[in-house]
Amino acid sequence: MVFGLFARKQPIKVVAPVKGEVKPIGETPDLVFAEKMMGDGFCVFPEVTSAARVVSPVDGEVVNLFPTGHAVGIRTAVGLEVLVHVGIDTVKLQGRGFRILTAQGAKVSAGQPLLEVDLAAIQGDVPSLATPVVYTNLEEKQTWRLERQGPVDAGDPVATVNAR
Repeated sequence: MVFGLFARKQPIKVVAPVKGEVKPIGETPDLVFAEKMMGDGFCVFPEVTSAARVVSPVDGEVVNLFPTGHAVGIRTAVGLEVLVHVGIDTVKLQGRGFRILTAQGAKVSAGQPLLEVDLAAIQGDVPSLATPVVYTNLEEKQTWRLERQGPVDAGDPVATVNAR
C-alpha cells in the first residue's frame, strides 16, 4: 500500500479511550500487556460508571471488532494499528455489560464512541477494568511518546506516534 508523502510525515495523535487515569503500559495488571507481548502502548484505569463510553483513540477504520465488545482494533490511514482492550479477562463475560456502537469496516474519528460499557456491573466479575491501548504493529523505527499521565477525560490527547 502506498501512502502520500504528506500523510507519512504527520504524527498520529492518540486520545484516551475512556475517562480515568493514564499510566504506562507496564502498570497494566496483566503480563501479556505489561510485558508488551502484543505491542507497546499505555493503559487507562477507568473511572467506574454505569455507562462509560469508549471512544476511538485515533482516526481510522475499524478492522477488528470482537463480537463480545471487549476489544476494538483501528487502523490509521498510514497503517498503524491500535487495539483498545476494555478490562482484563473481559472476553469471558461474552458481551455482558457491553454495547457495540460501531461496525466492522466503519470509518471513525478520534473521540468517536465505539462502545458503551457498564463498568459498575462488570467490575466484580473481572480481575481489573484496566484498559490497555496497544500499538500492535509499531515498526522498529517508529517512535511514540506518552505526553500525558494522570486523570483524563475520554477524548483527551495523551500520546503521539511518529508516522512511518
